[in-house]
This record gives sequence, structure tokens and C-alpha cells, in this order.
Amino acid sequence: MKTKIFSGVCTALITPFKNGRVDYNALNKLIDLQLKAKVDAIVVLGTTGESPCISANERENIIKFCRKKISDCKLIVGTGSNNTKTAIKYTKQAQKLGADAALVVTPYYNKCTQNGLIEHYSAIAKNTSLPIILYNVPTRTGVNILPETAKKLSQIENVVAIKEANPDLEHVNKMFLSVLDKLYIYCGNDNLNCYFYSLGASGAISVTSNIFPDLVKQQYNCFLAGDDGYKQIDQQLKNLNDLMFKETNPIGVKFCANYLGLCQNELRLPLTPLNQKYHAPIIAELKKLAAHNPLQK
Repeated sequence: MKTKIFSGVCTALITPFKNGRVDYNALNKLIDLQLKAKVDAIVVLGTTGESPCISANERENIIKFCRKKISDCKLIVGTGSNNTKTAIKYTKQAQKLGADAALVVTPYYNKCTQNGLIEHYSAIAKNTSLPIILYNVPTRTGVNILPETAKKLSQIENVVAIKEANPDLEHVNKMFLSVLDKLYIYCGNDNLNCYFYSLGASGAISVTSNIFPDLVKQQYNCFLAGDDGYKQIDQQLKNLNDLMFKETNPIGVKFCANYLGLCQNELRLPLTPLNQKYHAPIIAELKKLAAHNPLQK
């Protein structure tokens, strides 16, 4: 089996903005929260980080800032694009700036074939020695990595893992059967973390851990120890997880982070703030989890 990047919980970090610019004070606070909870890895510039709306200068500065700040866990950089040359450029940059791995989403909008996926990832892998995590999220990208395609991609030396965010359980089961002995599998949907763990996943790349990293980490640790407490935590987070994804991620989690005092509720167009009809139910769930409010610790 290939070298594992991390086991446990990786936070898909939001990018905080203030008055149209990256808010590095808030980013510092967010990272401190993750390190305090002892998460195992942090992804920056992924989907949750609004990477399509980050400028070239911001991308470089964010990676540099995070590399300097993060030493106690792995730093993974989102380097995907629907332009293969751009994905190669981003991945080379991540390697040069000291990332531990690259998270590479499928090429969205183009809707390439399965052979196109193989050629895309092969070209990226040839241009870097970084470990690559495939990222399958067909509900956003319009293209799905089939289990047999993942199996073929596993033959590439530095393709080491897959973040699976397809919510179709039949697909998930087939993916585990096809590649569990070839690639490390990470859950990409917070409401399926426990299901993935039961199938043998190496951990989760979580959105919810932006705001409650201690709970998400505790959930994984309980499962690993054979402690049924992981089921209780799953129930504690269930309603919040459902509500946070009523609108496109990271709209919900940014609202939560703002309510908890972690950053401004500022997104970049075309994303817009959370619909007001979801405010009260989300706040009610956050109040239920008040004991885990990071600002009360």
C-alpha cells in the first residue's frame, strides 16, 4: 500500500474575507482553532475555500501564510482546475511552496470522459512528486470518477488517495470494493463520516470541522477505539450538517463561523449570504452545541 498522507480528520478550510480582501487575522484564528483540536490535516484553497474566486497573488500568499503557520499537521492544497495546464501549474506551485499533498478535483464543466479523467490526472502526476488525492464530487462538477477509473488511476505512483463526495451509497460501496486495497479513501460528506469509517475509510475531509473540530475529531477517535460515542456525536451534528448544506457550500459554514465570531460572513460572487429562512434553525442548532463554541474555551 502507498504512503498515507494522514489518518483521521482533515478540515477543508474556509477562506475568510473582509472588505473584499483575504482576512489574515481571521485565517490565523481559524488555523489556531484547528491546531488546538489536533486535527490531522488542513486543506486550503479547496471548494470550501472558494478557490475559483481566489486571485493568483492571493493563492500564493495564502499557501505561504499557511505553510508558515502549520507545522503540527499536514498541509494539503487544492490544485484542481478544468484546464489541465492550470492544474499542473497550481500543483507545481503547491510543491514549490512546501505543501504535503495536492487535492485535485475532477475537471468541472468540461464533462470529460472517463478516459479524459485518466489522461488529466496522469498529466498532473507526471509533473509533480507531490502525493495526489483525487477529489470526486459529481454533484458540483458534473463528472463522476467511476470505481474502475479510480482503480486504473491507482496504478499511478503518486496518486495515493481519493476524497469521495458522491452521496450515492451504491457508488460508494463499489468504490470501496474496487480500490480500498489500492487507495486511501476519505469521506467528503460530513453526514456520511460514520458510514465511511465502517467501510474502512482512513478519515474524513470535513467542512463541519471548521467550526467544531473537537467534535469531528472526537467522533473519529471514538470510532477508532470501538466506543459507541461516535453514534451520539453523529446525532448531535446531524441537523446542523443537513442545514449547512441547504445552500451551496461554503455559504452555510461561513454563516456559522460568523455567528461563532470566527470571521466575517463575507463570500465572493457568485456566492451570496445564506437565505434568511435558514438563520433561525441553524442558530438553534449552534446553541445546542454551545459547550463546543470555540470562543468559550
